[in-house]
Amino acid sequence: NMLINFLFPRYANRYGVSLFLLAMRVFIGMLFMMHGLDKAVNFNILVGNFPDPFGIGSFATLLLVVFAELFCAIFFIFGLLYRIVMIPMIIAMSVAFFGIHQSDMTQGELAFLYLVIFVLMYIAGPGRFSLDALIGKSIRKAYNK
Repeated sequence: NMLINFLFPRYANRYGVSLFLLAMRVFIGMLFMMHGLDKAVNFNILVGNFPDPFGIGSFATLLLVVFAELFCAIFFIFGLLYRIVMIPMIIAMSVAFFGIHQSDMTQGELAFLYLVIFVLMYIAGPGRFSLDALIGKSIRKAYNK
């Protein structure tokens, strides 16, 4: 039950807060998704020089980044498995800012901005206008029968 409440929280949030969270998910998610789409479309060009901070190879690293920036962003927009899909997004921006850009705001400002927004939105949850809210409601109904 605690896991269900964490993954699919109840929303006592006001309508306006949930509307704000929806707008942020759509706006920030679309912007983030564009980075992943660009990397997916230009995969063959980027893979040769893509950073490899974990020593797993540029191909695998770029694949993980495309997963975080494109596929996780789509789930983020819809608020589906929200807190799970945000973990790769947060990790990707942490690695980008702290590892690749070495905490340099001149180079890594965008990665840092995404990182802060994602951490705050992870804490806030997806809001009542999300697929997670619908799933949570269904699960709770099934348990209460």
